Amino acid sequence: MERRVLGKTGMNVSVLGFGAAEIGYEGAAQPDIDKLLNSALDQGLNAIDTAECYVDSEEKLGRSVAGRRADFFLFTKCGHAGNYFTPAWSGAEITASIEKSLKNLKTDYVDLVQLHSCDSQVLKKGEAIEALQKAKKEGKTRFIGYSGDGEDALCAVDLDVFDTLQTSCSIFDQQCIDLVLPRAKEKNMGVIVKRPIGNAVWRFKTKPANEYVQEYWERAQKLAYDFADGDNDIISETALRFTLSQPAVCTMIVGTTKPGRWQENAKFVSGGNLSVDQIKTIRDRWSKVATKDWVGQV
Repeated sequence: MERRVLGKTGMNVSVLGFGAAEIGYEGAAQPDIDKLLNSALDQGLNAIDTAECYVDSEEKLGRSVAGRRADFFLFTKCGHAGNYFTPAWSGAEITASIEKSLKNLKTDYVDLVQLHSCDSQVLKKGEAIEALQKAKKEGKTRFIGYSGDGEDALCAVDLDVFDTLQTSCSIFDQQCIDLVLPRAKEKNMGVIVKRPIGNAVWRFKTKPANEYVQEYWERAQKLAYDFADGDNDIISETALRFTLSQPAVCTMIVGTTKPGRWQENAKFVSGGNLSVDQIKTIRDRWSKVATKDWVGQV
């Protein structure tokens, strides 16, 4: 598994990480999680990302891999009280969230704590950032970052206080490629990409009921990429390698509840960056079809 240095943090992370939202939201069974994660760690995974608000994701990770803490870099997020729809951006709430995460994850420190999709107004107020900086000073996290999209992500980059940026980037979500990634690269911020396969919306022949994936499904219908009308493996590989090819991208977090799926994705990623011509074809199609409201999806 290829590894890349996560910007100024110096962490040498696997280009394919693991996003742990689904093991919480989809109620994955602990034995499946144990098998999934331990086999992936054995085969090259070393970056795991979660959040306090992903139901019981942190607790499940703690039970599964706390004993292998030295084998991977552990990232979490804060800014919500128990669920994503309840914001909690005060300094006291951020501090309490970090303490809860450490307890859930059965560790005394994490490698990265990220503010979870707060807007530029919260960022500029500064209280949430100060709480992260305090946690870093106290050794509860080695680095601090921001997770979010669009103009808010650009604001976070330009504040020059974060070590990393987590943002959406895929064949269906390309705003960041022009708006944010060049600035992040200039500042040597490590970039973590969420939703690099755009929720794999090619799985759905008709519009899915889940509102979380509907926007990407609708974009996919309009983009109608030539490679996206057939073999799902080809689509998956192309999507992952396209995202991996973008400037400043260090690791991509893909979630699953199925043992063995991480290894399947790792095979797709092993091809490395797409060719210049392949990237240009996808970018040109986006430029032709995308409208101004196709902004980065949180």
